[in-house]
Amino acid sequence: MVDTDFRIKDCALIAIATGEKAQNLRELRDILKNTHQGCLYYHFWGGLLRPKFDDPEYQNDFAVWASSNLHDAKISEQLSIIDPDIYDNIEDLRREIIEIIEQHLYENEHVPWVKAGQEFQFIRSQIVTFDTGVTISDPEGFSDIIFKMSLGSIYYHFIDARRRNPSNKCDFNIWLQGFGNKYMNLSEALDKIDPYFSTLHELREEIGLTFTNCIKGGI
Repeated sequence: MVDTDFRIKDCALIAIATGEKAQNLRELRDILKNTHQGCLYYHFWGGLLRPKFDDPEYQNDFAVWASSNLHDAKISEQLSIIDPDIYDNIEDLRREIIEIIEQHLYENEHVPWVKAGQEFQFIRSQIVTFDTGVTISDPEGFSDIIFKMSLGSIYYHFIDARRRNPSNKCDFNIWLQGFGNKYMNLSEALDKIDPYFSTLHELREEIGLTFTNCIKGGI
């Protein structure tokens, strides 16, 4: 018998300093080639669980640093539009970042350095999970629960799940598969949600509305 219960978990990210730091784009590129995959994950996704950046225009830490410390508007803009959700794995994301930086270095002879204390500090993360004790068995009543879920739960089940699941799908989609084709339209709608350029508050609202609209639509 297939277990169709969904167990809601919460999470937090623990930041771990690597000791790696860069004073300019060349150093950033060189470290990016070999740094721990967890660093890329943290500097792209970690901001969703941390207090927001000073400048919300930039979604990842690399773009923020290039703008605020290097004062390089062009490279910060190029880095800011990278959507990590479209890459199959961290290594593909790594190659894209390095390629963008190398092209920028090729086009610009002058490579600015930051002052001491303004270096880019590479940090990797470790996720800690908590069992909330809440279990749901029916997707048709799940939308009300989603609107009340913590932001850590949204992060764990919709974002971190894509890294954990071989299919690159969120936990909600994995759960819905246990009901066969009954909720196929809901599953497809969830697949279309891009979590990266939203806050967790916005993402929670969009997921909840997706459940509500699809269920009411007579799946």
